[in-house]
Amino acid sequence: MTERTATVTRETAETTIDCTLAVDGSGDAAVDTGIGFFDHMLTALAKHGLFDLEIDCDGDLAVDDHHTVEDVAIVLGTAFDDALGDRSGIVRFADRRVPLDEAVASVVVDVSARPRFYFEGEFSQDRVGEFTSDMARHFAESLATNAGLTLHLEVDGENAHHEIEALFKATARALDDATRFDERREGTPSTKGTLE
Repeated sequence: MTERTATVTRETAETTIDCTLAVDGSGDAAVDTGIGFFDHMLTALAKHGLFDLEIDCDGDLAVDDHHTVEDVAIVLGTAFDDALGDRSGIVRFADRRVPLDEAVASVVVDVSARPRFYFEGEFSQDRVGEFTSDMARHFAESLATNAGLTLHLEVDGENAHHEIEALFKATARALDDATRFDERREGTPSTKGTLE
């Protein structure tokens, strides 16, 4: 089996990011974005998706959290796209529903190389620590765009911490399922013969 790994670096006037991803990992994470709750969510993404993930981001947090969260999503999405290559032999489709106390999140993904994003729900509080709640939605959209995912998300609850954490965990589980190899499958899971 080919190692599905990628290292991506991005430097702009707003952020400098180094990211290493192993799709077939064990859930190890070393994450430092300067935003505690975001680090917690990225660590959860790695843990529940069984991805090995290293991210170091130096962003313009004196402005706000937007550029850091968006650019990390761009880099992580690019890393997924690079690591998955032509997507040959993967399951491709998956859906997961994950609860966290009163909150529940649903994620449906197609690792199709055709980015689309849909979101239904709202967050019960505007912020969790230094993290703007709506940035969870924007993170998922930027991830989908750069990883080549069709991604449908729904969330409901009463506590933004729980709502966002359920979303990250459901996304992790769905991505783990969809990117697994299907031993019965030869080639790309598409009647077109390509997902590029």
